[in-house]
Amino acid sequence: MEMPQIRLGSNGAWLELVQAGEDSWRVTADWCSSLSADYTASLTRKEAADFATRMLSHLRAPSGSRFSAAVTPGRNNPLVLSAEPVGDRFAFFVRLTPNGDDGVCHLQMEINPIDVAELRDIFHALYKSLVL
Repeated sequence: MEMPQIRLGSNGAWLELVQAGEDSWRVTADWCSSLSADYTASLTRKEAADFATRMLSHLRAPSGSRFSAAVTPGRNNPLVLSAEPVGDRFAFFVRLTPNGDDGVCHLQMEINPIDVAELRDIFHALYKSLVL
Protein backbone atom coordinates (compact mmCIF):
# COMPACT_ATOMS: atom_id res chain seq x y z
CA MET A 1 0.00 0.00 0.00
CA GLU A 2 1.31 3.41 -0.95
CA MET A 3 1.81 5.88 1.89
CA PRO A 4 -0.26 9.10 1.90
CA GLN A 5 1.66 12.05 0.50
CA ILE A 6 1.38 15.46 -1.07
CA ARG A 7 3.78 17.48 -3.20
CA LEU A 8 3.31 21.15 -4.06
CA GLY A 9 5.43 23.22 -6.42
CA SER A 10 7.84 22.63 -9.26
CA ASN A 11 11.54 21.96 -9.72
CA GLY A 12 12.45 25.49 -8.54
CA ALA A 13 10.55 25.43 -5.26
CA TRP A 14 8.66 22.51 -3.80
CA LEU A 15 7.29 21.03 -0.60
CA GLU A 16 6.57 17.39 0.08
CA LEU A 17 4.81 15.75 3.01
CA VAL A 18 4.93 11.92 3.10
CA GLN A 19 3.70 9.59 5.80
CA ALA A 20 6.72 7.59 6.96
CA GLY A 21 5.14 5.56 9.78
CA GLU A 22 2.09 5.35 12.03
CA ASP A 23 2.42 8.88 13.50
CA SER A 24 5.52 9.93 11.60
CA TRP A 25 5.70 12.15 8.51
CA ARG A 26 8.68 13.26 6.43
CA VAL A 27 8.65 16.98 5.59
CA THR A 28 10.97 17.88 2.71
CA ALA A 29 11.32 21.19 0.88
CA ASP A 30 13.72 22.87 -1.49
CA TRP A 31 13.98 26.40 -2.81
CA CYS A 32 16.20 26.85 -5.86
CA SER A 33 18.75 24.41 -4.38
CA SER A 34 19.74 27.22 -1.99
CA LEU A 35 17.53 26.50 1.02
CA SER A 36 16.28 23.08 1.98
CA ALA A 37 14.59 21.26 4.81
CA ASP A 38 14.27 17.56 5.50
CA TYR A 39 12.97 16.34 8.85
CA THR A 40 10.53 14.00 10.55
CA ALA A 41 7.40 15.41 12.17
CA SER A 42 5.04 13.76 14.62
CA LEU A 43 1.58 13.92 13.06
CA THR A 44 -1.42 11.59 13.19
CA ARG A 45 -3.46 10.55 10.16
CA LYS A 46 -6.42 12.41 11.67
CA GLU A 47 -4.40 15.63 11.94
CA ALA A 48 -3.26 15.27 8.33
CA ALA A 49 -6.85 14.56 7.18
CA ASP A 50 -8.13 17.60 9.13
CA PHE A 51 -5.44 19.73 7.44
CA ALA A 52 -6.51 18.47 3.99
CA THR A 53 -10.16 19.20 4.90
CA ARG A 54 -9.32 22.78 5.94
CA MET A 55 -7.38 23.36 2.72
CA LEU A 56 -10.22 21.91 0.63
CA SER A 57 -12.78 24.14 2.36
CA HIS A 58 -10.84 27.18 1.12
CA LEU A 59 -10.32 25.75 -2.37
CA ARG A 60 -13.85 24.45 -3.10
CA ALA A 61 -15.34 27.95 -3.24
CA PRO A 62 -12.37 30.32 -3.48
CA SER A 63 -13.25 33.72 -2.09
CA GLY A 64 -10.40 35.51 -3.81
CA SER A 65 -8.85 36.32 -0.45
CA ARG A 66 -5.77 34.96 1.26
CA PHE A 67 -5.95 32.17 3.77
CA SER A 68 -3.64 30.16 5.98
CA ALA A 69 -3.74 26.63 7.39
CA ALA A 70 -1.46 24.90 9.86
CA VAL A 71 -0.95 21.15 9.82
CA THR A 72 -1.50 21.07 13.57
CA PRO A 73 -3.41 23.94 15.15
CA GLY A 74 -1.58 23.62 18.46
CA ARG A 75 1.46 21.69 19.54
CA ASN A 76 4.72 21.52 17.63
CA ASN A 77 3.39 22.71 14.32
CA PRO A 78 5.88 21.59 11.63
CA LEU A 79 4.18 23.30 8.66
CA VAL A 80 2.00 26.32 7.86
CA LEU A 81 0.77 27.12 4.36
CA SER A 82 -0.39 30.66 3.60
CA ALA A 83 -2.10 31.12 0.24
CA GLU A 84 -2.20 34.36 -1.73
CA PRO A 85 -4.66 34.56 -4.66
CA VAL A 86 -3.16 35.28 -8.09
CA GLY A 87 -6.03 35.21 -10.60
CA ASP A 88 -7.44 31.66 -10.58
CA ARG A 89 -4.32 30.36 -8.85
CA PHE A 90 -2.76 30.51 -5.40
CA ALA A 91 0.86 31.23 -4.54
CA PHE A 92 1.95 29.58 -1.30
CA PHE A 93 4.16 30.92 1.42
CA VAL A 94 5.49 28.00 3.40
CA ARG A 95 6.78 28.15 6.96
CA LEU A 96 8.56 25.01 8.11
CA THR A 97 9.55 24.57 11.75
CA PRO A 98 11.44 21.33 12.43
CA ASN A 99 11.38 21.99 16.19
CA GLY A 100 7.72 23.00 16.25
CA ASP A 101 6.59 26.63 16.51
CA ASP A 102 10.23 27.72 16.81
CA GLY A 103 10.75 31.41 16.03
CA VAL A 104 14.49 30.94 15.50
CA CYS A 105 14.89 27.64 13.64
CA HIS A 106 12.55 27.80 10.67
CA LEU A 107 12.51 28.01 6.88
CA GLN A 108 10.20 30.29 4.95
CA MET A 109 9.82 29.97 1.21
CA GLU A 110 7.45 30.82 -1.62
CA ILE A 111 5.96 28.41 -4.14
CA ASN A 112 4.84 29.87 -7.46
CA PRO A 113 1.09 30.05 -8.19
CA ILE A 114 -0.74 26.76 -8.71
CA ASP A 115 -4.12 26.43 -10.45
CA VAL A 116 -7.08 26.08 -8.03
CA ALA A 117 -8.46 22.99 -9.80
CA GLU A 118 -5.06 21.29 -9.57
CA LEU A 119 -4.81 22.19 -5.87
CA ARG A 120 -8.27 20.75 -5.20
CA ASP A 121 -7.22 17.50 -6.89
CA ILE A 122 -3.96 17.34 -4.90
CA PHE A 123 -5.60 17.91 -1.50
CA HIS A 124 -8.55 15.66 -2.34
CA ALA A 125 -6.15 12.82 -3.20
CA LEU A 126 -4.34 13.35 0.12
CA TYR A 127 -7.62 13.38 2.05
CA LYS A 128 -8.88 10.26 0.25
CA SER A 129 -5.64 8.35 0.96
CA LEU A 130 -5.98 9.16 4.67
CA VAL A 131 -9.62 8.24 5.28
CA LEU A 132 -10.09 5.16 3.10
